[in-house]
Amino acid sequence: MTIARLPVATWSLSAVAACALLVGCSASVNVGNSEPKLSSDKLATTVSEKLAATTGQPKPDITCPEDLVGKVGTTTRCTLTAKDGSTLGVSATVTSVDGKKINFDIKADETASPAAN
Repeated sequence: MTIARLPVATWSLSAVAACALLVGCSASVNVGNSEPKLSSDKLATTVSEKLAATTGQPKPDITCPEDLVGKVGTTTRCTLTAKDGSTLGVSATVTSVDGKKINFDIKADETASPAAN
């Protein structure tokens, strides 16, 4: 009987997705400007750190194309890229805003996209 083995990058991506789907992640960030908004770079860093802490895996490479506006219900899509080039979509959705503190949930998509050829 042959046992298929997943490459480490695929396993790591699967672990992040499974944990983010099963456990879910939440984060809170204080922002220092007049309109509550989290920069795309800070959002990517926060999502990466939160997923790493939740899964026990190294921090994944996350990119977020836009800032997260501090308005309940606002969602921004980010992308997790594994070492093998496969990608996984990640959503950050604002759950509450307390002054300049933005609270948001993080949820990974159920399936990854394979690396481009």
